[in-house]
Amino acid sequence: MNQRLNIHNYYQNFLWLFKRFNFFKLKELLGLDLRSLALFRFFLGLLIIIDLINRAQDIKAHYTESGVFRLAALTNEFSGRWFWSLHFINGTVFFQGILFLIAGLFAFFLLIGYRTRLVTIISWLFLISLQNRNQMILSAGDTELLLLLFWGMFLPLGAYYSVDNALNLYAKNLPKRILSGATIALTLQICFIYWFAAFFKMKSESWEKGLAVYNSLNADYIVTSFGAFLRHFPTLLMIFTFATIWLELLGPFLLFIPIKNNYFRYLATFMFISLHLSFGIVFRLGLFPLIGATAWLALLPSELWESINNRLKTSKYQQLKIYYDQKCKSSKKLLCLFSTFLFLSDIPLIPAQNNPEVFKSLKSENSWVVIDDQGKQHFQFKAIIYLSRFSPLSKILASLLKCYPLQWIGRKIFNNQLLTNPLITRNLKFHEFKVNSSWSTNVIALCLILIIFFWNIRSLNPSKVKLPQTIKEIVYSLNLIQKWDMFSEPTGAAEWYVIPGQLKDGTKIDVFRDGKPIIWEKPDLNFAAFKNMRWRKYLTRLNSKNYEKHRLYYGKYLCFRWNSKHQGDKQLNNFKIYYLSQKIKSKDQSSKINRIFLWKHSCFK
Repeated sequence: MNQRLNIHNYYQNFLWLFKRFNFFKLKELLGLDLRSLALFRFFLGLLIIIDLINRAQDIKAHYTESGVFRLAALTNEFSGRWFWSLHFINGTVFFQGILFLIAGLFAFFLLIGYRTRLVTIISWLFLISLQNRNQMILSAGDTELLLLLFWGMFLPLGAYYSVDNALNLYAKNLPKRILSGATIALTLQICFIYWFAAFFKMKSESWEKGLAVYNSLNADYIVTSFGAFLRHFPTLLMIFTFATIWLELLGPFLLFIPIKNNYFRYLATFMFISLHLSFGIVFRLGLFPLIGATAWLALLPSELWESINNRLKTSKYQQLKIYYDQKCKSSKKLLCLFSTFLFLSDIPLIPAQNNPEVFKSLKSENSWVVIDDQGKQHFQFKAIIYLSRFSPLSKILASLLKCYPLQWIGRKIFNNQLLTNPLITRNLKFHEFKVNSSWSTNVIALCLILIIFFWNIRSLNPSKVKLPQTIKEIVYSLNLIQKWDMFSEPTGAAEWYVIPGQLKDGTKIDVFRDGKPIIWEKPDLNFAAFKNMRWRKYLTRLNSKNYEKHRLYYGKYLCFRWNSKHQGDKQLNNFKIYYLSQKIKSKDQSSKINRIFLWKHSCFK
């Protein structure tokens, strides 16, 4: 009897120990907060829109038949069973622009959370289509953005702070945090990026010796002025080198510490977001730093949102009431949207018909009515200004809404009864939205992240690690291809192009620099060696033998670009393409300029 009692006591103590240190709180360790996912969704949509705007600046060069990447090259070198793109249908600027606009529209729907799961799937498909059209301009950031969208399809990104949430009949009953196969998969996918990036770096001699960051900052074509300034502190850069690789290797494990997990999540998200933002300060990497930082927003702990809510719930806030006309459905819909996106969804919305005095005021002012803690009534646009004071965005909104132009517009909207027009909210309907995940989606998500793990293992040594053809087909069909070898082999060399050309009248020009005099010396930081990150990716790959055939298309593009703007003897006749590099050995010592001839082109043969 005593022996059984002792065993029972040991068992109870064992259970207490596990519960005390959160070993059973899998939702805390592997789950995600739905409000963090909403913030993650907002920035995903914003990033897609910014990416489309950036790409549109070179839409003719990168996506049309008169550009550098023509359909002939696509079918010859990038064909495959799962290789497709809507952008293949037509190579004109007009058609490509239409696709850009459609993709941007769905990205906006994703940003505001309108039919979120559907638009996430559509945005993912449009992003695949866009990236497949010209893979020579892609970077690791493009891969990560596509993967984040992919896992977003499995997650309830529209559960909070969205149109879906505003019109949800069960919004009050939604959980704050969920655990599913998709939450585990997204968390591990983010971790894989850093773990495997660290493994690649550990195979590099420059990272082993602590020279990697210094060598990376010597690549003038991607470094900023501040990055160049840091080259004067080689000892500090050596510390940064070792700190980076150890952070990538060990930092993600902070997410899985069961003791005080929320504090370690704060620490992990802060360190990695800071790491990515520092990349953006010292390097010109396009959207890559912002994409990397956005991924960590999904991992923000629940305590952050609870602390924000507690600060908002002042005594004045808790006594606010909003009355609306029950017969006007559009009025309630707009109020729901307004309160949701201003983070004021806890304020009760009450039919004015329940209070005869308020209903009388509502009819006379033709407006909804906001009643504050003193019982004072606020109407029309002034009611919006008053409510905005209680929003977390109050510092931004207060100054904006008090501007005379916005107040004038607001008064016109209310005076003309535009908000009560049913046509405005005709396509917005109240619905039931519940957060749940089926066992099948959980199994699919977990199986896919396991496949991705093996794919990343293979990427470290493809010649020795072989995967079954079935796994390869799954990866290719879903565009889950990834290899996290960014900055693993920094060369410490500056790279640039010189394209000496001759016009019909015999004038010598540098075609690469839009007709300026030919200069072979390394350009300084004030002169961008490449127009932007997309062009840098394209032109650095053009130097590779794997893309040798594309030099012909680049030559045709240069002829078309110049000669479409010049006539007669000022047209471009011929040119040669040279790729130049110079390795920086130390602060005051550089190697000789290495000049590589890539291509000779004649525009009229």
